[in-house]
Amino acid sequence: MFIQTEATPNPATLKFLPGRAVLDAGTLDMPNRQAAGQSPLAERLFDIPNIGGVFFGSDFISVTKTEGEWQQIKPAILGAIMEHYLSGAPLLAANAQPAAAGADEFFDANDAETVAIIKDLIETRVRPAVAGDGGDITFKGYKEGIVFLQMKGACSGCPSSTATLQHGIQNLLKHFVPEVNEVRPV
Repeated sequence: MFIQTEATPNPATLKFLPGRAVLDAGTLDMPNRQAAGQSPLAERLFDIPNIGGVFFGSDFISVTKTEGEWQQIKPAILGAIMEHYLSGAPLLAANAQPAAAGADEFFDANDAETVAIIKDLIETRVRPAVAGDGGDITFKGYKEGIVFLQMKGACSGCPSSTATLQHGIQNLLKHFVPEVNEVRPV
């Protein structure tokens, strides 16, 4: 098994590509050890010192460190991922729930058409690009011209996330949806 790694815009997060599907649908963000109970692999990764977050996408695993250097931490992460896949253990615990679109969203029913356009733009133009960087951005709400997005994986806590939101996503949405005035993280 050959696992590739890629840097992300967040220097504290590294993207691991095991060369096979990770999640069939959705994403799973485990920003702390308590959330890692959803996955035997995540629990194994959190057993490594200085691991602060684990995120599963369709074909990648993003790991965020709290401190230390990647050259000391990376071999243990690669070993944990390889051991997990070679063991044949399931990726998810029986009670795990990958994030599904539409969970906990808020917006006025009168804005449903605008929200549908916003969600389509996020799904088709934003999420694929952000997944390439080891993270995810999901729609959470829309109110009075403000779009609320949740940042996960490498995007959460990334130094360039504010620029991504305000210059990239906000400009894209304003261009296609004149009702949008601002984009904010939740």
